[in-house]
Amino acid sequence: MLICLPNLNSMDAEIQNLHNVWLSNRTTRTTSSHPISFDDLTNSIISTGPFYFYIIDFFDMSLSHISPALYQMHGFDQEDTTFNHILGAIHPEDLDFVVKAEAFLTRFFSENISRDKLMSYKISYCHRGRLHNGEYALFNHQALMLTMDDDGGYGKSLNIHTRIDHLTNFNTYKISLIGLHGEPSFMNLSLDENDGDSIEFSKREIDIIRLLGNGLNNNEIAAKLFISPLTVKKHRKNILAKSDSKNTVELIKNSILQGLI
Repeated sequence: MLICLPNLNSMDAEIQNLHNVWLSNRTTRTTSSHPISFDDLTNSIISTGPFYFYIIDFFDMSLSHISPALYQMHGFDQEDTTFNHILGAIHPEDLDFVVKAEAFLTRFFSENISRDKLMSYKISYCHRGRLHNGEYALFNHQALMLTMDDDGGYGKSLNIHTRIDHLTNFNTYKISLIGLHGEPSFMNLSLDENDGDSIEFSKREIDIIRLLGNGLNNNEIAAKLFISPLTVKKHRKNILAKSDSKNTVELIKNSILQGLI
């Protein structure tokens, strides 16, 4: 079967490298369609600012379920927008990080988690993107794999890009993996494997962080999770220590930037 891939002849070398990372890991055949309902989207999207979403099929790099905000935010033509247009909007100085981040994720899942659990994680990192007026803003990129083939090849992925420059213009250039379905989360993963600053949160800790982000106090969290307020207090103390946050406000801000809440 002949597979038509994007024309990369005129693309930047870094974008070529990014495609190479995905092409070496993608499925070699189409995967079953994944119906996306409104509830699926709202449960996956964390709207801490203006955002858009789309689904990329790594089999042929085609796009679907594109939200209108993508065209508005970047000034793309709705009739001929391709994945290469989206990649081309990444700031040139951040492209190398994105290439390395995607390659790092492949290794991390193979060596530390298991590739077959990829659909149980939401990937999050930040990069700058070009706006319709030519200026750049910091975006939080979140990706949720929707389909894979039997050999672990990438199928379809829901990608969500949220503007976060109203929160910060500082990019940590680190990666977070938010565990779903009870899987543990890994925060602040560095591309430098010798960097020991990564954080692993348990499912219970993630639940508490998200409830804190919703404005609940210790008693309300305890009632929600069917545990004692004292247990919540202990968890909060451990979470602050793990994340090196001075207080809950800093914890919530960092959690938003990492795509956790």
